[in-house]
Amino acid sequence: MLSTARLRAALARPFLPVVFFFAGVTYDSVTLTRIDRLTDNLILLLYLSLLGLLIILTGRADLARAGLSGAATEPPVSATAFERIRPYYPQAIQFLLGGLFSAYAIFYSQSASLTGTAVFFAVLVAVLVVNEMLKDRLSNLRLLVGLYALVCFSFLTFFLPVLTGVMNTPMFLFGALCSLGAAFWVIRQVYRGIPDRPTREMALTGAPPAGLIVILVGFYFLHWIPPVPLSLKFGGIYHQVGKQDGVYRLGFEQGAWYEFWKRSDDPFHGAGPASCFTAVFAPVALQTTILHHWQYRPAGRAEAAFQTTDRIPMTISGGRDAGYRGYTTKAKLDPGEWRVDVETKDGRVIGRIGFRAVEGNGEADRLETIER
Repeated sequence: MLSTARLRAALARPFLPVVFFFAGVTYDSVTLTRIDRLTDNLILLLYLSLLGLLIILTGRADLARAGLSGAATEPPVSATAFERIRPYYPQAIQFLLGGLFSAYAIFYSQSASLTGTAVFFAVLVAVLVVNEMLKDRLSNLRLLVGLYALVCFSFLTFFLPVLTGVMNTPMFLFGALCSLGAAFWVIRQVYRGIPDRPTREMALTGAPPAGLIVILVGFYFLHWIPPVPLSLKFGGIYHQVGKQDGVYRLGFEQGAWYEFWKRSDDPFHGAGPASCFTAVFAPVALQTTILHHWQYRPAGRAEAAFQTTDRIPMTISGGRDAGYRGYTTKAKLDPGEWRVDVETKDGRVIGRIGFRAVEGNGEADRLETIER
């Protein structure tokens, strides 16, 4: 049987933080499916609850070592047991952070496009990687509560729309306030029961989460946060779009024999009409409006900015795994570069479909059809 001393020696090995980190990532990659799945969100809520508890225990243990009376975290009966497992709090915190940030990276990557909305996704990935290096600093209370505010914010940004079916600015700001409240509640529990609480120290501890939430709210208004829980599942430009028996039939010019990957018209030959077909995933309870934002830049003007030609709204409903399907049509295309941004009402980009329009000779070449 494995002795306590041998187990402690094994857990103290330098490669263990990496093992805990990748354990959290691997577990989420295998188990997470849909952003609105109840069991997935319950797992994330459990992670958040355990992480908050461990931050409180770690903070109070540090205060007790500093000699502040009233900072004992456990009753005397269980003090010995808690003393034995206290050295492993950082590993447990690292596992939970790895699990949470990997889950968010999975969910946010589905909604982040190669535009400004990828900024917040890049931040999550960076923190996910840096988490592996944080073992020696995971007893720093200011760092921990800052990270806790970030993981709460990242969760509530998509969970509240999933829960309520409402996706707008007031709901986002409510989630940001709840995230800040959760971080402040953790700080309050750390200092609970200490006579003459060090007010200045509590304020300094609360500064990182407060500053972080303010920055993230700024990200939102700069359209740098992906529009979770929405995500673009499929999109393309087509010569023909028709629907029969609930199935869309999408017609595009047949490519050369080697273009086996071709699934839409890029380039688009002819003056049109051209249809942009998209499938956007939304949670079951969510009904919202998205827009197809058609933009154009003349051929040979690579330095010029894209100009808006049309912004066409569509109302979508959630629940379908492959996304809510719909299309908009542009009657006439001028030769040049085109793109269609699939956007929320407030202008955040869910996805982008780019293509070139070139002059054609009369009718389009033979069309190939796919079904969606």
